Amino acid sequence: MQLTIDEVSDPTACFALRRSVFVEEQGFREAEEFDDLDATARHLLASDDTFPVATARLMIRGDTGRIGRICVVKPYRGKGVGAALVRDALDRLRATPGVHRAVLGAQARAAGFYTALGFSVCGPLYDDGGVPHHDMEIAL
Repeated sequence: MQLTIDEVSDPTACFALRRSVFVEEQGFREAEEFDDLDATARHLLASDDTFPVATARLMIRGDTGRIGRICVVKPYRGKGVGAALVRDALDRLRATPGVHRAVLGAQARAAGFYTALGFSVCGPLYDDGGVPHHDMEIAL
């Protein structure tokens, strides 16, 4: 596997991955998956050679970076792609002046994945599209 992660100016491939994973596979409503935050977010695309396999978006508010809409296509799960994507996102946030903390909304079933990357739960369990989530954070 030859994984590359780039920040892209055209998020079309990112949107296609999100539609495939979140809408078609996991059953989230498309109207909830795509929002006005996409217009100002930084979009990351992970590819194996030239084939898109994972995506995430980054947003900054004050001293906090938010990593969101993290998804990996099924054949690439469990191969370190998601961890590489999150680490890359954290590196990009660390390189952003004034950003000292990162947060994300994790599906409860994936909290252990993010804990292994250094995140800790920072809020109560909540419902997002019918799926239990936790907010999680990490100091940068």
